[in-house]
Amino acid sequence: MGFTIGGSRSTREFRSGARRRGRTSECTAVAEYTGLWGWDAVPGARAAAPTRQCSCGHTNCSAPGAHPLDFAPTVKAGATLDEVTEAWGEYPGAAVLLPAGRAFDVIEVSAEAGRRALVRLERMGLPLGPVTATPDGRAQFFVAPGAAAELPQLLYRMGWDDADLDLRALGPGAYVTAPPSDFAGLGPVSWLRPPALDSAGAPPQARLLLGTLAYLCHRFRR
Repeated sequence: MGFTIGGSRSTREFRSGARRRGRTSECTAVAEYTGLWGWDAVPGARAAAPTRQCSCGHTNCSAPGAHPLDFAPTVKAGATLDEVTEAWGEYPGAAVLLPAGRAFDVIEVSAEAGRRALVRLERMGLPLGPVTATPDGRAQFFVAPGAAAELPQLLYRMGWDDADLDLRALGPGAYVTAPPSDFAGLGPVSWLRPPALDSAGAPPQARLLLGTLAYLCHRFRR
């Protein structure tokens, strides 16, 4: 049947051990996201390789290992390590998901375009937020909330509205798998540019990055 997060295997001893281990690993990471960077976090499903069976238990899951667990609470921004440990202890082994549309939106491009864009943007001295790399070959740039709703108009103003770009924005209702969690049974997510105190709480406006991202998406698409 595969594994189940917080399922029938959860004896008292198992939960106690999971909590102790979690305090030094996944709970510490979650507490950094909530307490240091000011982000909400949600326990997410995992997918077991090689079959990528989702821990949610649904055989027809449309997003194995890449969605919030049913009935899992949101751990709010500002939660301490003790508060995170208490909440996350009910879902040992859960992936860490960050809801977009609150503290940030995300612009997602191919990993190749994203890495080249990151180098250019850093050389240009433009403000940058965190950037993740996913095991399925995507780069995710954290930008100010509202980018998902504004993206079509921004691309139109920049003359990229008719281009076939491998670029999309994630906003309200979407979730980002946070490092070091596994994504969809494919491997761990990593940071191309980790959070920093001067950018995590105030990511840049999408318009500052979009021109470079769109150009490199178009170049590598061709």
